[in-house]
Amino acid sequence: MPSARTTYTPALPGLTATDDIDTVINWGLGADSTAYLAKMLTDPAGHGIDLDRTVVLYMATGSEWPETRLLAEEFMLPLLREHGVRFVQLARNGHLAADGITVLDDSRRPERLHVRGAWTLWEEMESVGTVPQQAGTRKCSLRAKGDVGDRWILAIMGGRPFRQIIGFNADEAGRCLKDQANSKLPGRTGEFPLVDWGWGRAECENYLFERFGVRRWPKSYCTFCCYPISMGSLPVHMERMRTHPDIAGEVLRLEYTAMSLNPNARLYGRKSLLELFDPTREQDRACLEAFERELDMPWALYRVRQLFLLSADGSNRPVMRSTERIDLGRPQQLARKLVRASQRHGIDVERDHQYGRARAWLRPRGVARPMAEELFTTAPARVIDKRDKNFEKQWQAHLADASAQLPLT
Repeated sequence: MPSARTTYTPALPGLTATDDIDTVINWGLGADSTAYLAKMLTDPAGHGIDLDRTVVLYMATGSEWPETRLLAEEFMLPLLREHGVRFVQLARNGHLAADGITVLDDSRRPERLHVRGAWTLWEEMESVGTVPQQAGTRKCSLRAKGDVGDRWILAIMGGRPFRQIIGFNADEAGRCLKDQANSKLPGRTGEFPLVDWGWGRAECENYLFERFGVRRWPKSYCTFCCYPISMGSLPVHMERMRTHPDIAGEVLRLEYTAMSLNPNARLYGRKSLLELFDPTREQDRACLEAFERELDMPWALYRVRQLFLLSADGSNRPVMRSTERIDLGRPQQLARKLVRASQRHGIDVERDHQYGRARAWLRPRGVARPMAEELFTTAPARVIDKRDKNFEKQWQAHLADASAQLPLT
């Protein structure tokens, strides 16, 4: 089995369907799927698993918490090696589906966990100036995990019948129904053994403690995930942040940049990560100081336009956005430039003197669709120029007068 990194194009040439695999186990590194794997490996045949015909899949997003990776390498990789389990680690190659996927490792003797590939979710979020959204489906997870795994499975299975074992626990049986409804893989049958066993989160954690002596096996999710608040684990999440102030500083910068371009882009819906830190607490101060260090970089002045339109049937269309970098410099320098230009046109400028942002609204967002929004803002220079398809045409069509632009160039 190859262990070197192998990159495949979207069609995955060179990766052909085989008839020696009939079971795929998704391993997300968290307590639930880890408890299943560890328990199953005590008696694979007794759990209906033929290890010679089974593969364990892990999809690397690039922003896993350090302790999750270390626990996986300390306790689980030795188990996989001991039992000769085929372990395939995958990642996406780029933002576009056409960029394909990478097999980071494919081995029955895995020595390390690959935490990232050529592309990461963080890079995608940062480059467009946004954060994951709680509303709707978990699109980021589908892109970085579900789609990646599905592409590999489709290439290997070629449409043959197989079963896919998912580590949803008994507390989240509703996710099983969604999984069954949404799966499009031909020949697939989803199985959820933890639900069948009646193992909820507590049972999984208890088993891992008895097996490995780890009191609380942490949840596996990206450092900048928006879901801890909906999972009811925000206090634990904040303690993780405080344990890793440098990571907290990075995530604070990601959110601050997104909120500079869109004030509603808080990580946790109505709450931002920044407002959850208390500067009077020593541990929180360490995170905020790390945030300030993260902001010590070149900044940019951006022009941001958004369109909130309606479809022909009156339903909301996806928001369309255009982001353009106007200038590059230090935060205070760019803020002064924005203030001078705004004053000439009688436009107020919002200033965040503590962290450096300046923002001027040419067209504030209205209260009902259809509506347009236009602003100039300063933020760390990590956001690329990006304009949604047909944006300019839609912008011109929506505005009766598109000439009121602030001359900043």
